[in-house]
Amino acid sequence: MSANGIEQVDIREIARTASGEVVTSERRLYMQLFAYGGCVDTALLIDALAGTDIRGAIYEDLNDPYGVALVSYSEEPDYFVGDLRHFLKRPPFSELTPKPEYTMFGRTYAVGYEPDLVEALITRPIRRLLGPKLPWVIWYPLRRSGSFEQLSAQEQSVILQEHGGIGRAFGRAGLGHDIRLACHGLDKHDNDFVIGLLGPQLMPLSAIVQRMRKTKQTSLHLERLGPFFVGKAVWQAKAMVDG
Repeated sequence: MSANGIEQVDIREIARTASGEVVTSERRLYMQLFAYGGCVDTALLIDALAGTDIRGAIYEDLNDPYGVALVSYSEEPDYFVGDLRHFLKRPPFSELTPKPEYTMFGRTYAVGYEPDLVEALITRPIRRLLGPKLPWVIWYPLRRSGSFEQLSAQEQSVILQEHGGIGRAFGRAGLGHDIRLACHGLDKHDNDFVIGLLGPQLMPLSAIVQRMRKTKQTSLHLERLGPFFVGKAVWQAKAMVDG
């Protein structure tokens, strides 16, 4: 609050280094997943992407032999209603059957303890999305219940640390990594977050979800989880990152 009682708005991403220095950034990455059915030949999609500036990955759907999904990213929201929109309105993507129940959109965000915000918000999510050693994915949205928002900041921190510790343990073991996106007001189902789990094998990603079920956040403070898109990358763009 300012001296006159008016709230001061600050939409920067803010974190602290290990030494306590405050770091800020106005950059963030947006990601969107579109899922489709009716794909007879995935190679046609890959050929269409060749030579374009579309940045992202194509997945084949584990649960639908005709299913695919495209995840793309940009720092500019205009990209999704401009270049990407125009591209998807042309064959072969326009000939597919959209699965809007799987559409996800979100933005990277700072938790508060990242020493390097460019790495956390831009470079690392792109590296994971386009990493050839992380072909298996599980993408899903979630919504927290109101009970979580009523907890104190300290109580929330303890719950989130439990959740985060599981993810870090799987990451250190090389079994799975995540991409976390906030989607407040950006999702037609009023979800809060989009999560992408990525790894070299599928089973550890399922194990992450299973292990998360036992945490206080999932068991007590989630209103909704899913639907889950499960797939494997068959195309990944070359990373283009401006530091």
